[in-house]
Amino acid sequence: MTSLPLVVGMGGINAAGRTSFHQGFRRIVIDKLNAEARQETFVGLATLMKLARYENGELLDNAGNIIAPENIEATFGAQILAGTLIRKIEKNHFDVDATHWHQKMNITPTEQNITFELRARELPQPVPSSWQVTELESGKVRVEIPEQLTITHDAYRDNPIKAAGQFPTGFAPEKLYNSRYQPRGLQATIFAATDAIRSTGIEWDAILDKISPDEVGTYSASVAGQLNDEGLGGLLKSRLSGSRVSTKQLALGLNTMSTDFINAYVTGNVGTTFSSSGACATFLYNLRSAVQDMQAGRIRVAIVGSSEAPITPEIIEGFGNMGALANEEGLKKLDGSDAVDHRKTSRPFGQNCGFTIGEGAQFVVLMDDALALEMGAKVLASVADVFVNADGYKKSITAPGPGNYITMAKSVALAEQVLGKEALQKRSFILAHGSSTPQNRVSESLIYHKIAESFSIENWAVAAPKAYVGHTIGPASGDQMAMALGIFSDNIMPGITTIDEVAADVHNQHLNIATEHYHCEAMDIAFINSKGFGGNNATATIFSPKVSLAMMEKRYGAPAMAEYQQKLVTVEQVQQAYKEQVNNGQYDLIYKFGEGLLDEETMEITNSSLSFTEFKNAIALPSTNPFDDMV
Repeated sequence: MTSLPLVVGMGGINAAGRTSFHQGFRRIVIDKLNAEARQETFVGLATLMKLARYENGELLDNAGNIIAPENIEATFGAQILAGTLIRKIEKNHFDVDATHWHQKMNITPTEQNITFELRARELPQPVPSSWQVTELESGKVRVEIPEQLTITHDAYRDNPIKAAGQFPTGFAPEKLYNSRYQPRGLQATIFAATDAIRSTGIEWDAILDKISPDEVGTYSASVAGQLNDEGLGGLLKSRLSGSRVSTKQLALGLNTMSTDFINAYVTGNVGTTFSSSGACATFLYNLRSAVQDMQAGRIRVAIVGSSEAPITPEIIEGFGNMGALANEEGLKKLDGSDAVDHRKTSRPFGQNCGFTIGEGAQFVVLMDDALALEMGAKVLASVADVFVNADGYKKSITAPGPGNYITMAKSVALAEQVLGKEALQKRSFILAHGSSTPQNRVSESLIYHKIAESFSIENWAVAAPKAYVGHTIGPASGDQMAMALGIFSDNIMPGITTIDEVAADVHNQHLNIATEHYHCEAMDIAFINSKGFGGNNATATIFSPKVSLAMMEKRYGAPAMAEYQQKLVTVEQVQQAYKEQVNNGQYDLIYKFGEGLLDEETMEITNSSLSFTEFKNAIALPSTNPFDDMV
């Protein structure tokens, strides 16, 4: 039997808030929530943003005043809404109105020489041959230069790109554990991986007791690496800006580090470790590898995801100079206005002029169906498959191509084969890549148009998370997964409220690209689609928890599912306790720096197994010849 990879946990953080228990999704559709869910969302965001805290069971503001939870929206609602989703870049990243850079200056003497004084130890080595140096008192020297001198000087510029999808204002992952000057993307990784694991309602060690230690896998990557000052960003500019390179910047900057941090500090994984970068499809690339390993029986549990913290002047300038990002001038022209609404810079399938960068970290916990049944794991969804195809020959490496037609067609055809035409035509929806560029709105909508025609789908619902959280690059399709799980849970379809209408050149004859959120019937299938730079196309077929459980019942029978439901009660109680804990702002991040080290001296190796005292079960070594017919 082919294992069905089940999503039994999801955690993370992006501009909408925390991922677990759909907090981020509910922030996006906040106006469609019932009173209870709305209040819970505002309370959770207030504590996440350090506007309020729980102390001795009471919700307090920062002055120590007691706030009734039902009054949290009246007290902090406007501040919470303003401090989430896409907005003007805050100064904890950098000042977009006065972005620091080095101005190159060519100085020519007006008299005979350029003359200045400085400390002797500040002289360049070697001293240029044309410089005339005279020693002065107190370790100083006078320098006379008879020719032109080129220098760089601290300067500031008005950045033309001013908006991004940032973590909620006040959220500081570095303060939640001993982060040791780690890059922001790795701080977010620790938060997101912890959130995903704790959201399962099952202790990690209890999972390990059921399986072999090598039946666990971690699959994750970032795209640009860690380009903050603590990572590759600092490494590349330290010497040129007069600083020294640290011992950590190179290692912590690698794009595999999100995987390595989870293995080393969160799960203690000794099983599969895997990192794949596929531009904007990176989350799906890693999900595909985990799904394939699980279906092949190589792993039984996986942590899958991606993390990216790309809100830096350098990355924004790089994308901006490509013409990929929405800038102030372009937005003003679109709106015919002298002012820009920074909340509406990302406009998938509307009149737009580029995407908006975002930061995020998204992780899911996958478990095979047999293990989930045994442990009573809560099923959030299942992953039928993930398809990846390239574009073939192309003129421009960044231009779209035919590969996404292949991934979408395969994904839709698989869903039809498994669940039938009615489920596909009536109860499926698309989580679009929806990058908010003029080229994307035409090319991506044409793909959906042609697929819909081929499979006789009408009024096909399309949602686009980047309208709210921006383009988080590596985790972008993880943002789409989080939205899919929210739709499955709450039966609310997010519209694209950052546009007034769908652009005239969008192929939407068979599509339902709504501009307002709306309640929908229970959905069975989500298609998560990603069109990455360089022809990195991927589409995942995701089944709802209802469908997933029905498939499990067909495989295992009603008695087994009844026993599963009994175990699920305990799991849901633990989940509820964790939900209350994190909504109260108590995150208890898993960060085992130097803890739980394996004792190699007590390791036992035979010709059939390898065991550690720290793990309950041994690792079986290969015992058959897979090439028996060839040897």
